[in-house]
Amino acid sequence: MSTQNSQQQFRDPQARQPGDQGERGGARGAVRPDALGSALGWFGIGLGATELGAPDLVARAIGADDSAVSRTLTRIFGGHKIAGGVGVLGSEQPGRWLWGRVAGDLLDLSALALVAARRRVTGAGLARPLLAVGSVVGVTVLDVIAARRHSRAEAPGHLVHARSSTTIRRAPQDLYRRWHDFESLPTFMYHLDSVRTTDGTSHWKIRGPAGRKIKWDARIVEDRPDELIAWRSVGRSDVRNAGTVRFRPAPGGRGTEVQVDLEYQPPAGAAGVALAKVLGEEPGQLLAEDLRRFKQLMETGEVVRSEASPTGSRPASRLLRQHPARPLGRA
Repeated sequence: MSTQNSQQQFRDPQARQPGDQGERGGARGAVRPDALGSALGWFGIGLGATELGAPDLVARAIGADDSAVSRTLTRIFGGHKIAGGVGVLGSEQPGRWLWGRVAGDLLDLSALALVAARRRVTGAGLARPLLAVGSVVGVTVLDVIAARRHSRAEAPGHLVHARSSTTIRRAPQDLYRRWHDFESLPTFMYHLDSVRTTDGTSHWKIRGPAGRKIKWDARIVEDRPDELIAWRSVGRSDVRNAGTVRFRPAPGGRGTEVQVDLEYQPPAGAAGVALAKVLGEEPGQLLAEDLRRFKQLMETGEVVRSEASPTGSRPASRLLRQHPARPLGRA
């Protein structure tokens, strides 16, 4: 006899994360800059390098005086742009650096306004500074769009929590040992394409619609033999996530209660769309199906698939040999 339940909800960002020891950020991994963010980062580095290396050319291009003060300010602005670009491309939270670029854009606009005012007073042409103002305004709009998009992706309030549990007629140590073999998880977690482990880090991959791959790296943050395994994503992962699986002796010697808690933050852009199609509207239900197959595997030695099982297509090498379903043996 087994019991199984699942639930999905948005969690309070202040709430304790699975596997945490009282600290925040259980699913706070890394967010990669999207195409627009990356383009703006490289653009900032290129423009900043020009301002640092050739401030006199930049001054003439925008219609400013080629004075010592002008060259110094141009170099300062160039250094800021390079730092911002490196931050966008290399940070785990590029949204903050993109907002820094917006602040830099406002400084550029202020400086250009002073240049335009000075040339108007002296009777010089306004074409160059006005053209520069228009260009900076356009870049500022793109920076704001990218910053808002990445800030939403980085917001901890978007975490989704899924939980499922079941009772399995096996000893905790058997279930713990099998689950700890991460590379075998795709055997019963059909949404996983592969898991590899190297040097204490596990590398996970989901194959989404149209062959799109969603990947992340994870490390174990708590490991209590035969009781608990907790992990969280690390590095530049496509999906921030954290999870815990607990193994508790079931009442009455009926085996082991297995409970899985999973949190993840849907990424922005195409990766988020692909992940949503894989997980569906009820990630908790998908997790329950994973545990159902885990139960079958551990109790009968195989995963039984019925015609109605929504497992999707799987490589033939991964599927266990199929037999008609049979009742479980007595405990």
